[in-house]
Amino acid sequence: MGHWTIINVITYYFILRFRKKYVVCPAGALPIFGRSSAIKKIYNVLVGTRLVRNANAHIAISMTEVPNYEAYGVSRSTISHVPNGINPFELNPDVRKIREELNLSDSPYILFIGRLNFIKGPDLLIEAFGLIKDKFPNHKLVLAGPDEGLKANLILRSRALGIENRVQFVGYVGGASKCELLIQADLMVIPSRQEAMSIVVLEAGLANTPVVLTDQCGLNELHDLHSATIVQVSAPAIANGIHTSLSKRNASLKAAKNLKEYIEENLLWETIAIKLETLFTSVLNK
Repeated sequence: MGHWTIINVITYYFILRFRKKYVVCPAGALPIFGRSSAIKKIYNVLVGTRLVRNANAHIAISMTEVPNYEAYGVSRSTISHVPNGINPFELNPDVRKIREELNLSDSPYILFIGRLNFIKGPDLLIEAFGLIKDKFPNHKLVLAGPDEGLKANLILRSRALGIENRVQFVGYVGGASKCELLIQADLMVIPSRQEAMSIVVLEAGLANTPVVLTDQCGLNELHDLHSATIVQVSAPAIANGIHTSLSKRNASLKAAKNLKEYIEENLLWETIAIKLETLFTSVLNK
């Protein structure tokens, strides 16, 4: 699992030593993106590229990973599309509890869940919210997730856009509180610049919450299924997606229903486990 870890290197050493078969699932980690690019290039030269290329099979959690594999010299014939899954959860929201717990008002809100860093794109969402603030004056923007160095800048930008009082940072939220936060949101927005497959999309889907996501979240098939609003990675595009979703509420709720049905039929772990078992069995039988 993953790619840029010392555990993978140690494991690869023992795989070679004892001549074991193995499967890799980078889960979106193959591209050299973001920080430490020089170290990552050296890692690939020393061991990373061979570790990926020599695997007996390769798992792509979304089809967008296939070109990434090919850049490492992997044959398409060894790549299997096996998406990440999700477990169903009970939907027993306590509206007052979650709003009191996070000090939220009774206002409707747009929700972001994720780490506050560049790749996840919360800065794009702040800009997008600034563009549509006057069209939806009653809505707030709630950002849930740990700070990874971007929060201070997000606060400053919110202040500059005149939306500081309508943007709320609630930190990490998990468990039942996360489920309740999802259920009560009018809209979930995932503005990621790069992501192999956004699990929070699936969580929102199970919560019957409409979703706007970028075309870099590894779930572009949702567009053809009419189950989510997919936009390009830019503040104006995200703002347009938010505007469309909130303005056409009936269509958004129908899309959320389609998303939930798609997840329940295709992306629960009990279904994904069968696909993994089939793949591993085929590797062992070769």
